[in-house]
Amino acid sequence: MTGTVVIALERFLPDARRIAGALGAEVIPYGPDVFREAFAGYRRIVALMSAGIAVRGIAPLLVDKWRDPAVVVVSPDLRYAVPVVGGHHGGNDLARELAALGIEPVITTATETRGRESVEGIAARRGCDIVNRDSTRAVNAAILDADVPLYAVTGPGIVVAGPGISFLARKGDYAVGVGCRKGVSAADVTAAVGQALHEAGVAPDEVLVYATTAKKRGEAGLLQGIFDLGGNLVFLDDDMINAWEVKTPSRASLIGLVGVAEPAALAVSKRKELVLAKQAYGSVTVAIAR
Repeated sequence: MTGTVVIALERFLPDARRIAGALGAEVIPYGPDVFREAFAGYRRIVALMSAGIAVRGIAPLLVDKWRDPAVVVVSPDLRYAVPVVGGHHGGNDLARELAALGIEPVITTATETRGRESVEGIAARRGCDIVNRDSTRAVNAAILDADVPLYAVTGPGIVVAGPGISFLARKGDYAVGVGCRKGVSAADVTAAVGQALHEAGVAPDEVLVYATTAKKRGEAGLLQGIFDLGGNLVFLDDDMINAWEVKTPSRASLIGLVGVAEPAALAVSKRKELVLAKQAYGSVTVAIAR
């Protein structure tokens, strides 16, 4: 699959094929289950039809803006392209691509209508993902009113940030939760994480971020081990960790936590799906989520 599909009613299929040719997309004729099929297999959807038909078709399928594909409605007269889902997640860019065919993009996201770049746009331009996705609402709202500073931390360091700060990290599909005993060595951390990634079939460059409890901020071996892996390590407070239910028993209850590796991985993951339950490797525990 190409990642992009054009859905059109029968009478509009010739125009749909022209649009698909310009986008390198596939074409699917409209039918009762067409949007369900498209949501399962494509990241970008062009709907050549009235907005009402498209909205009724996609409404039952929407989960959240981070997982839903971008949907752009193109009016049957080929005059307008309107992102109705995922404007900040590929929809606006898809609508702009259609301008090459003389179709006018109608952009409604607030930041873009003010001529400003959203957090999601900055992340995409820098080849990053947003780890704490709940922050984007506050940051994008602030961008509407003034220039929001962007700080780049290029070396080992600790950043303490509030909920209105978006944390951008290199792109990746997986989050790795790490727990450890006091005084762990960097070598033990790298060995444990490497073994866990191997068991899960995950390459190191597929990892978005590593996470642990804020109680481990003083563990030099943990910090150095994640740095040696070339990863980003974030520290989560107790409330964020304890918000997750975990099935694997953990000694972290002794320090007031439901766990460390599993809830930390889930808290910063995209889909909140555990792909490797907590495993113990000597003095280090590791869990992986996506």
